Amino acid sequence: MNGYTNQYLANQIASASPEQLLLMFYDGAIRFTSLAMKAIEDNDIPKRTYYINKASAIVAELDATLDRSQDARLAENLDALYAYMLKEYMNANRDNDLKPLKVIVKMLKELRETWAEAAVIYRREQDGPAMEQPAATPAAPKKIAAAM
Repeated sequence: MNGYTNQYLANQIASASPEQLLLMFYDGAIRFTSLAMKAIEDNDIPKRTYYINKASAIVAELDATLDRSQDARLAENLDALYAYMLKEYMNANRDNDLKPLKVIVKMLKELRETWAEAAVIYRREQDGPAMEQPAATPAAPKKIAAAM
């Protein structure tokens, strides 16, 4: 990335709500997983490893920042999903296999969609029915951005 792109990304992250950050992190994990899939198709081992490492770092941070005090059961379920994804990233990297990444990207897209829908509901509850603005929900720390 060039300096302008880095500055733009830094500004986006600094001004994003916790809900927007969460969606950005899912977007990053999806993007890096997709790039890893392309690298496998191209038999580009260094890029495959690089992108899998980037994606798994985001997923690991999402896991590490789960707030178990809000909904322990949800946090446990997400923890199990993230652990599964991390294991599958290792398998995909070790075996140069697209299948685990296809499963992961599908899961990430579904989770992102669910959080986006929950964010809209949350925002409606916070703002009232007159102000319907799309947003997102639960927060993840800004340090995940470093993984991007």
